[in-house]
Amino acid sequence: MPNLYELQNALPVAPLKLVVLDSAAALGQQVNDHLVDFRRTINNVHRTDPALLGYIENNYILDVKTPRFGTGEGKAQVNESVRGKDLFILVDVCNYSLTYKLNGFVNHKSPDDHYQDLKRVIGAAAGKARRINVIMPFLYEGRQHKRYGRESLDCAYMLEELANMGIDNFITFDAHDPRVQNATPLKGFDNFMPNYQFAKALLDSEKDMIIDKNHTIVISPDEGALTRAVYFASVLGVDTGLFYKRRDYTRVVNGKNPIIAHEFLGDNIDGKDVIIIDDMISSGESMLDTARQLKEMNAKRVFICCTFGLFTGGVEMFDQAYEKCYFDKVITTNLNYRPPELLSRPYYQEADMSKFLASIIDFMNHDISLTNVLTSTEKIQNLLERYNAREDVPF
Repeated sequence: MPNLYELQNALPVAPLKLVVLDSAAALGQQVNDHLVDFRRTINNVHRTDPALLGYIENNYILDVKTPRFGTGEGKAQVNESVRGKDLFILVDVCNYSLTYKLNGFVNHKSPDDHYQDLKRVIGAAAGKARRINVIMPFLYEGRQHKRYGRESLDCAYMLEELANMGIDNFITFDAHDPRVQNATPLKGFDNFMPNYQFAKALLDSEKDMIIDKNHTIVISPDEGALTRAVYFASVLGVDTGLFYKRRDYTRVVNGKNPIIAHEFLGDNIDGKDVIIIDDMISSGESMLDTARQLKEMNAKRVFICCTFGLFTGGVEMFDQAYEKCYFDKVITTNLNYRPPELLSRPYYQEADMSKFLASIIDFMNHDISLTNVLTSTEKIQNLLERYNAREDVPF
């Protein structure tokens, strides 16, 4: 963990407790394991103070249940005391694998269902907990953040509703448009990026890359992802390219205007390794079309890096595209549920975010500036320096 000296001398705001909803059970357990390790190995000067009983624990996960009745209605049950605790509630609104019974029918939980469970937990703990922090890696309704016509502003209303319920901080990752935080300007809103984890996962899996302007380029698949692509490219010291989407604005299909074509703006990519970086893979059609065009432009290898791998259209189309050599690797984080079959695919690589998330929680619990964990540029450059110093890879 970075800047340990400051952490070793800081007092926690209150005893730390994690509320891990069923939707984020796997990630929550990993985060808990890291927190247990942090607290046992970091020599905080206050760790033995009797006033800080509970600073070192074997488990920080609170016993919370969100059962459903046969009608589909639900409730939150907090089975241990939360009074005076610093709560961090972790939820994955994209976990469609969870089910509940509704009048005998089996329903899969939607983002709306997970959001309701989150509000139930907040309602059960509000007024008792010292502080309530929500960790929602995939921002609920993040793509419905602005109006094009007479439309609802679901994401902004969600933030306003949670603020009114009494939460203190909201933590998310790679928000589709972080400006939505303007809906609650007096509440904490932190948006973290997985750039270092992408770089680490890519360089760990590919041992023969040459990271310079002559051999590598970072591509944004659309205008919305250009800022993150420019940052990633500048840290790696390579060039940037852009695809822009030409849409048919006379039709609406599945809630959006269909894409007619992807047009490329950028330098020559002939013989270069291409890194496509974006916030999410939804169905994947747009991303695979971009990868196909890059291979047709004689890209050497195509690596797809996306924070959230939703794969709403299944993984079969990625299997087919991989067989056709449209891309070489797909890297996503473990911040959201991914279909189990994806994890065994030869082209898939996971960027583990659990340790980073645990560091964020630990620093927030000690009320220390989060700039301590936002050192991606320096960490990526150090990673590149070690990678480029290898001697066992033929060039």
